Amino acid sequence: MLEPVMFTGGVYKHDLVIELVEDLGGYVLQRNVTQSEVILLLLVPTEDQAALQALTGELRGELVRAPLAGTEVAVVTPTLAIHHLPHTACDIAEYLRRHGAKSNMIGLARGVGRDIAQITEYEAGLINEHDAVVFIFGNFAECIRKKESLYRNISVPVVVTGGPEMPASDLPYAFEYVPAVGRISHRARKATEIGTLDRIIAAVARALDRTRAEIAKDPLTTSPPRVMDAVREQVPEVEYSYSPLPIALNLNGVRVKLPFEEYKDAVEAVTFDEGVRLKEIAAIKPSRMKDYILVRILPASETGFVF
Repeated sequence: MLEPVMFTGGVYKHDLVIELVEDLGGYVLQRNVTQSEVILLLLVPTEDQAALQALTGELRGELVRAPLAGTEVAVVTPTLAIHHLPHTACDIAEYLRRHGAKSNMIGLARGVGRDIAQITEYEAGLINEHDAVVFIFGNFAECIRKKESLYRNISVPVVVTGGPEMPASDLPYAFEYVPAVGRISHRARKATEIGTLDRIIAAVARALDRTRAEIAKDPLTTSPPRVMDAVREQVPEVEYSYSPLPIALNLNGVRVKLPFEEYKDAVEAVTFDEGVRLKEIAAIKPSRMKDYILVRILPASETGFVF
């Protein structure tokens, strides 16, 4: 099983970390280089983490588990209009990115109002393409209870945030509730506010770990990072995508940011070393996000093999 980790250290000799991860059969998901520091998001086989930890110690770096790495998380608010104070949404989305997730902010078209709030089928479908979702609500407990209809039919884990303290039994359709957020008219700067963001990250991490455990019961035919590498190698046009992340990883597949109709056949024809084509082991369909290509890898129970 591949474990998501984050390496932080100096630029000097960080290539040794990349080489070791590739030799161990792992994957480099992302590399961010600043003037004197590098941050690597990695997937490493669980049984080989000791070797990576030893090299990290030699390089005076830091290696920590990053459960959000290689995932997409939606951050949903009733609306992104300024009167709904989107400062909190921006803080949460940015904090998710810092911890390795690809976060997407979504403002609902009809999410305003305690009694009239609605979510469209398109919005629900878009949210369900993510690995988890954070719903951001306000300061009134009754309003938060009423708006559970917005996420009742969401199939991915839902983390709800709001202002008041509320028992978990009040929100039966939420994976977890994080209080002390609510409507805030400024960016998070205080230690208590940063601590609340940490609690949101921890809740999302627990939700993603639960999803990983469920996937492990019926493993995917192949791993999403391997699909990502194969698509990047055999569909070179993806490197010319204007998106900062041309291929977004999910726990059960990838999102290829190319027009569906134009590149569907090329993605379906991607072939692995075992002679298997991608269309034989995955469902390839249009994404709700900008007509991108959504690849969902089938489990071993459907294909009959794992490679």
